[in-house]
Amino acid sequence: MIPALVLTAGLATRLRPLSFVRAKAAVPVAGHPLIVRILRSLRAAGVTDAVLNLHHLPHTLGRVVGDGSDLDMRVRYSWENPVLGSAGGPRQALPLLGTPTFLIVNGDTLADVDVNALVAAHRQSGALVTMAAAANESPEKYGGIVVAADGTVTGFAKRGSTEPSYHFVGVQVAEAVAFASLAPGTPYESVGGVYPVLIRDQPGSVRAHVCSSEFLDIGTPDDYLRTSLLLSQREGTGAAQGSGTRVDATARVEDSVLWDDVEVGPGTMLKRCIVTDGTRVPEDTSWIGVTLRRADGQLAPGERRIGDLAICSI
Repeated sequence: MIPALVLTAGLATRLRPLSFVRAKAAVPVAGHPLIVRILRSLRAAGVTDAVLNLHHLPHTLGRVVGDGSDLDMRVRYSWENPVLGSAGGPRQALPLLGTPTFLIVNGDTLADVDVNALVAAHRQSGALVTMAAAANESPEKYGGIVVAADGTVTGFAKRGSTEPSYHFVGVQVAEAVAFASLAPGTPYESVGGVYPVLIRDQPGSVRAHVCSSEFLDIGTPDDYLRTSLLLSQREGTGAAQGSGTRVDATARVEDSVLWDDVEVGPGTMLKRCIVTDGTRVPEDTSWIGVTLRRADGQLAPGERRIGDLAICSI
């Protein structure tokens, strides 16, 4: 199986304030860091070699993935400063990937794409890029891929467009040559720059593999909470609580996600909340629909400081 580049370098500004605490791909989703879920899925498909690109809070990813041996994989890291984007990142990682064909997987979503079928479709077509796509059921929220009847990508629809399109679910196969001409160490975007040029200059070089993949978003705190609770319920893991977390017997926690080393005091009530690493929630307090974290740095827009806590509505 070809290697995979997992895009994990981004700042995750839409996920703030959660992404002030961990890199987006390191946030826990129903008991497992998102990146671990992604890598396990790739390993199940036969991928044994992966590269992660790093920039924002890289230690939060490195400490849960390491060299990949716990996942029966080899994992290496491509460092970026500044963030190089969805095309500049692959260009930077080409020497590490060391192969003409590789997977590119978004590190901020979950999708159950049949990777082997995607790779087979790519090889059969001879395309430079093949993007996994599903029905775009929320065009008001997501932009889309405009696809001809033969699977050729002819363009990209912006969010809110009424043009028929498919939703890119974050997994694609690419040829190194699609990125090789880009200047190394320079930011480039794929859908926002490189791919439209390929479509114009080499019609048929960018294709869609239409599938029925489930797509679970982690984009905003609200998306993250819904996905975490859905998977907790589906997988039967119960309350979404991290390691070292302590909840007093008199506290009440409903539909909430507690990260590692959280302490919830006596008489406290949490409902539809996200509590990040190392936060101490005071006794006899009630919180509904907010993120809670230690107030130890920059505040996100809409976030406010209350004592030792930084609070933001979800």
